Amino acid sequence: MENVCRYSISSTMTANLSIQSDWDQVLRKAEGEAWISCKIAGKPSIYGSLKCQGISADGNPELTSSDEFVVHEMTKKCITVSCPGQNISGKFLSPYTSFSRVHLKNVTCLDISSGGALGVSTSTDQSMKIWQTSNGEIRRVLEGHVHDVYCCKFFPSGKVVLSGGIDARVKIWSVDDGSCPVTLKGHKGGILDLAIVDRGRNIVTCSRDGTARLWDCGQAASIAIVNNSCVPINAIALGAVDNTVNLGSPNEAPTCSFAGDREIGTEGKMLILAREDKMLEGVSLHSRDSVFIFEGSDALNCCTFISSVDILAGAQDGNIFHLDVRNPKKPVDIICRTGSPVLSLVPFKDAYIASHGNGSCFIAQSFDQVLQLTGPDCEPVYQVAAWEKFVYTCCRDGIIRKYQLPDL
Repeated sequence: MENVCRYSISSTMTANLSIQSDWDQVLRKAEGEAWISCKIAGKPSIYGSLKCQGISADGNPELTSSDEFVVHEMTKKCITVSCPGQNISGKFLSPYTSFSRVHLKNVTCLDISSGGALGVSTSTDQSMKIWQTSNGEIRRVLEGHVHDVYCCKFFPSGKVVLSGGIDARVKIWSVDDGSCPVTLKGHKGGILDLAIVDRGRNIVTCSRDGTARLWDCGQAASIAIVNNSCVPINAIALGAVDNTVNLGSPNEAPTCSFAGDREIGTEGKMLILAREDKMLEGVSLHSRDSVFIFEGSDALNCCTFISSVDILAGAQDGNIFHLDVRNPKKPVDIICRTGSPVLSLVPFKDAYIASHGNGSCFIAQSFDQVLQLTGPDCEPVYQVAAWEKFVYTCCRDGIIRKYQLPDL
């Protein structure tokens, strides 16, 4: 195992614009008024307001703003505002629609099928449901876990769902009839995240027990413990990496007689583990070798690949670390939009989407903020999923929000 990559953190929180969560509704009413603010690291925040003076012939509000801010454009669901004195502008997008009846309590995880027609989500109401993305209508209720379900994911086919929960069980479900033909047992703590290898003959899971396991779905058995960190692994990401990265080669016989035949598609793959002890570890899925360990600034909650060499990891203190797996000793960049925990990171086009514990959710491109998704009122946005021009978020307020993105 390589030495831990340590460095001196020199990230700086950038200036950031925020707007009232229900701005879209408020500013479409005569005399409606919404607050806006500009937060600058190390300086007092600037507060202002936007006010509707009436509705134009084309149906858009006619807005005025306090002196510190300028409204550049407002369309059906989007508004662009700047704070010229701080040389910063922000673009805000309100939900296209919202689904408030899928779950009764906090919605903690969601995923969207490969065709975009179905969603699956979990909640602290101890339910997991499959629903239509067009209208939120519930298609299936998946029952079988004991207590809370922590994570869920569609297989690439869109016909199978994978889930894990506090009961330390991993379950595989049929979308067609809601049955659960396979339950995987082996972890000794709650399942915190899941990854699917290629088409899904193998999967990877991580747990509060500090292990990551590789499974064979057909045999319903564990092939190997990929990593044993002894501390909770909060999230994992699996990706094919650049062939210049040395992933090693297996040096031990398979742990069971069928493992060699049943391990499919693990070659050339790196598993990233975001750990509670601030460590981000890269492990070769095929050889099980540890490729690198990077020490972050706080507990790491999420991670993702955004290319064959670039990975992101989000920390409890709000830092997002951008690393190059070919040289992970020093971050390419450290992004900090807010001091609130980073709860979700997903790749999107050429960049990523990040959600935070204070309700903020932004889409970045070239690692610059370009669009904020609004709606949650300071409630944590636990998970984000994207499909073509639609982005879905799930929140502690129990609402699943669907956004239709403009051309970026």
